[in-house]
Amino acid sequence: MYLATILQLFTLHITFHQVAYALDACICEFENAEKPFPHNNLDAVERGAVKCNQEVNPQKAREFDGLLLALEQRLPELVAVVSELEQENDGDLYGAITLQVIHNDMAEIQQLVNRLNSTHLGFRQQNSDVSETLQSIKEEMQQLEAFDTMQTVRREKTNNRLTRDLDHCKNGRHLIPTVNPSHGGGPRLVNVTGPRVYTAGEYPGSYKFGSWGRDPKPDAGKENWYWRVILTTSNIYAHYVRRYTTLSALIVGISTPGNVQISPSNPTTNTIQGPSAVLYGEALYYNCYKEAAVCRFNLTSKTVQSTMLPEGTRVNSKGNYCHLEACYPYTDLDLATDENGVWVVYTTTQDRGNLVLARVEVEDGRPVLGETWHTSVYKNSATNSFVAFGVLYATRYVSPEVEEIFYSLDTATGVERFDVGMHISKMSNHIYSLNYSPVDQMIHVYGEGFMTSYKAKFE
Repeated sequence: MYLATILQLFTLHITFHQVAYALDACICEFENAEKPFPHNNLDAVERGAVKCNQEVNPQKAREFDGLLLALEQRLPELVAVVSELEQENDGDLYGAITLQVIHNDMAEIQQLVNRLNSTHLGFRQQNSDVSETLQSIKEEMQQLEAFDTMQTVRREKTNNRLTRDLDHCKNGRHLIPTVNPSHGGGPRLVNVTGPRVYTAGEYPGSYKFGSWGRDPKPDAGKENWYWRVILTTSNIYAHYVRRYTTLSALIVGISTPGNVQISPSNPTTNTIQGPSAVLYGEALYYNCYKEAAVCRFNLTSKTVQSTMLPEGTRVNSKGNYCHLEACYPYTDLDLATDENGVWVVYTTTQDRGNLVLARVEVEDGRPVLGETWHTSVYKNSATNSFVAFGVLYATRYVSPEVEEIFYSLDTATGVERFDVGMHISKMSNHIYSLNYSPVDQMIHVYGEGFMTSYKAKFE
């Protein structure tokens, strides 16, 4: 007699067959209806993850930055030697010796350029290889999840998502401490959450470069107003600032106040150059057209005043923010606002390409440079910067989805940090302008035609 009994344990399809061969004997046959788990595939995924971790590391990025810095230092030295030869060449021994020095310098610079090219190509190939490996890992993990019959992985993902949403909710309800925002006396940035706003306004798909935000020191009745500057000519120049009475008006694209025009044509004298502009005290601050200067456009009197930056300041797309794949054009001068007023970030030949931060004061309606700080961070290694409570923060590109706040300089103490390590979840692949608003402690981002805002959390 053959008796079959099927028992399901948990979610495993296990079948027990009870067979009676004699009155005093009972034999059970165990049969697992599930496919065997592919341990070899899991091992391959683990090896791929280890390989990615080994190939992608900060040391290689530092090597690339070191090569750039070395080249940055050698070029001015070569220029100085050539200039000396032109001024003092006696046509004989001195000239021959100087030419040999120049030849040696050029050979060394060529080696640096070759290494940079090789390293850059290596990065590109590495990115391609890592992308393929990650795609393979993703596909393999999707197949392995089919063996998760108890849905452990799915439930863990759900729990992680709920935890993340709960954190966002808590952060949204967080009360910002009331701290005196005087110079150097503000709280510390501990997190950036969001995005809170994401819109193209009235120009979807157009005008990739620009800036937007709020006036930290508005006129009475304009406390809720927003502004926007779009680079309408060659993605480089603009000649007006557009204003909106509310955030909703900005999102739907209704500009009742309309445009406040700086000049009737574009580009020309007083034209806005580059995607970094800020509004403070009913005046727009921006990089003057073709000059190493900060312009201040008074929206009430319609007048423009300017102040020159130090000799050697890099302008006209020669001192840009960059990452490994590209540089952001005409980001030489980066204007910023915080609780203390207006700032400008730039770089000079004397600083060997490192970031320089300066206060922008106003005297009799004219902007003037105030106190200045010289940093240790190379401008081409950063993608943007902003100032909050007197602290300069710099960002860098991590991936199309993530930007990292990696650096800070406290202007009160002079202390620099390279380990800030805060991530911003991007809605666009690239961020062309970024500015902090002390009005609502939001960070306003403009990238690829879209305006995005994030909440800055302080302690």
